[in-house]
Amino acid sequence: MNAKGTIPWTRIEGCDACHAESCSFRVETDGTTVRACELDAFTTAYLECALWSSTDESDESGGEPLDANYGLDDLSLETIQGAIDDCAAFQAANADDLADLDDEQSGHDFWLTRNGHGAGFWDRGLGALGDRLSKACKPYGSVDLYVGDDGKVYGS
Repeated sequence: MNAKGTIPWTRIEGCDACHAESCSFRVETDGTTVRACELDAFTTAYLECALWSSTDESDESGGEPLDANYGLDDLSLETIQGAIDDCAAFQAANADDLADLDDEQSGHDFWLTRNGHGAGFWDRGLGALGDRLSKACKPYGSVDLYVGDDGKVYGS
């Protein structure tokens, strides 16, 4: 475990699960291996939305959406870990409210709502449920993605 008490991710080349050129994995305390390509639907949708809604800041208009040139395998290990931790905590704390909702849409909405994108849980016609989930996003704050000098995508 690392200083945060979480199990660190390791980058591998040539993933035999998703067949990507590079992927990430970690070995849990019980000895099972978890691959980033095998993340739950909520977390995968959250990360995909993060790439879709963020830009590379390559020009004065903001540049290209990150998902035009980057995918999940381009995320830094720290960014993957942060997403997993936040998504797991949000899902656990709001399990009853999320139970009857689509996991992919909820992961997407978690990213949009926590970052104030003007869409998310509150505008899905969910009424009081959408309001509760939106309020539950507030403690997580916002995350901004950027491309590091190493070509990996990081969150700040």
